[in-house]
Amino acid sequence: MGGGAIATTGNEAIIGHLIDPNRKCIITLNAWIVLLLITSSTTGYDASMMNGLQSLAQWENYFHNPTGGKLGLLNAIQNIGSLAAYPMAPYLSDGLGRRPTIFIGALIMCCATVIQTASQSVGMFIGARFLIGFGLTFAANAAPMLVTEISYPTYRAPLTSAYNSLCPDMPQRAAWTTFGTFRIGNTWAWRIPSAIQALAPVLQVCLVWFCPESPRYLISKGKEAAALKTLAYYHADGDESLVRYEFEEIRAAIEFDRTVAANVGWKSLFTTPGNRKRMRIIIALGFFAQWSGNGLVSYYLNKVFDTIGITDPSTQLLINGILQIWNLFWALSAALLVDRIGRRILFMSSVLGMFVFFTFQTVCSALFAERGSNQAAHAVIAFIFLFYASYDLAFTPLIFSYTIEILPYQLRAKGFTIFSFIHSAALVFNQYVNPIALSNSSPSHGATPSLNETFSHRSSRLEVLCLLHSYIPHSPTNSTAQIVYVCWLAFEAVFLWLYVIETRNRTLEETATLFDGTEATKKIVGQAAHQVSDEKSSASFHENTLTLDKA
Repeated sequence: MGGGAIATTGNEAIIGHLIDPNRKCIITLNAWIVLLLITSSTTGYDASMMNGLQSLAQWENYFHNPTGGKLGLLNAIQNIGSLAAYPMAPYLSDGLGRRPTIFIGALIMCCATVIQTASQSVGMFIGARFLIGFGLTFAANAAPMLVTEISYPTYRAPLTSAYNSLCPDMPQRAAWTTFGTFRIGNTWAWRIPSAIQALAPVLQVCLVWFCPESPRYLISKGKEAAALKTLAYYHADGDESLVRYEFEEIRAAIEFDRTVAANVGWKSLFTTPGNRKRMRIIIALGFFAQWSGNGLVSYYLNKVFDTIGITDPSTQLLINGILQIWNLFWALSAALLVDRIGRRILFMSSVLGMFVFFTFQTVCSALFAERGSNQAAHAVIAFIFLFYASYDLAFTPLIFSYTIEILPYQLRAKGFTIFSFIHSAALVFNQYVNPIALSNSSPSHGATPSLNETFSHRSSRLEVLCLLHSYIPHSPTNSTAQIVYVCWLAFEAVFLWLYVIETRNRTLEETATLFDGTEATKKIVGQAAHQVSDEKSSASFHENTLTLDKA
């Protein structure tokens, strides 16, 4: 697949004349999709909230100034909770449906947020954050798939890409909330930001049952009449033609997965060449999303500021808030362009931009560490912003949407779970080890010890691992360590160039079959078109639609 495959569009030729993005029904559908999109905000809110809380003396004093491993655990425990729920998530999404799974996850998060806000000890705070992560896994597994599966064809890619792009929305609210509450002289300085974390789950618990269920899920369970009714109500606006084609293509794709591709069970994710190609990309994106130099700043921005001499809490919180607004702008802008520019161009622009700006950030960090230059410290902040602008071009909007769209329905929940597991595992490692690496590389600790000194004085395997980790990607003042990240970003660029396939302007079913060869695509599209032409010659489909409209 040298140079990556550039797929030609099949969607426009077949159903392009049926698409009308100005249908009135789309407004209602997109309103429900917004309810699903806010699921991602819980993760984004948490990262920024924990960044902000670490700058609050009220929080640090109440929990006895957590540092090192304890601070790492406080940050990582939410994702540890997510890891615990992953084995169950796809079975709920495929078994109970997308909506019930979101409801269960949101309900767990509501209860956990109450406990977190009322925490009286570190243990209570950690336990609550574990439950938030546990519930989030269920909601976050089902919500982006439901967005993809109910969206109007022309809005599918931008809306699914907006799912993860909205992560910076709640973070900027968290950042500004902590900025506004840090002057409160009691524990409500951190309890108020904790309570606001329940906003999205509460809305979903109250409203998700009014949202349409996935037509793909309904057809897979033999509820074809209900699926047809959903498509007719939210996509047709009185026009049968598009609904007829969508319905038949979904049905053909699900039947193809069951009978021809044998896409059933976890094992099938790796048994066919097409699925192995999918998993190669999905697993890589899970790692790339967290190990591209972004992990340090996401949860430990205040520690980075400390290393470059910016220690005033008000200044730290202000920069954190501005950074979240910056991220939101670039992520949403990229989400709107996914079908115009294409996935490959966005991925390559993103990784090359990160490579350039992280290199400059590394140089400026080294200059500050060596000379204490204020200009170098300010340049580090500038390059952090530019680095995140590059990251937001692809790794914020596309890692979820691209993963979901290249998976066929029968494997979508399981494949997305594997991506999420890899993503969270990489994040947990970053969150737990970063503060240890930072404390060991801080200027106040002197020079980082040599590897020989590390192994001669450290007996704990975890401590050795943490010290090794400080050599590899995370010390803001260790330019040698950051060079490893620069090399890793170069590797990412080569990988993405070779293996990412362009998928723009295709239906969800067409996109999923790209990895199975042209024959699979022709079979599904041809079967759908043939079925539609047969139904045009009869009154059966029209009669069914009329019956559903009356119902």
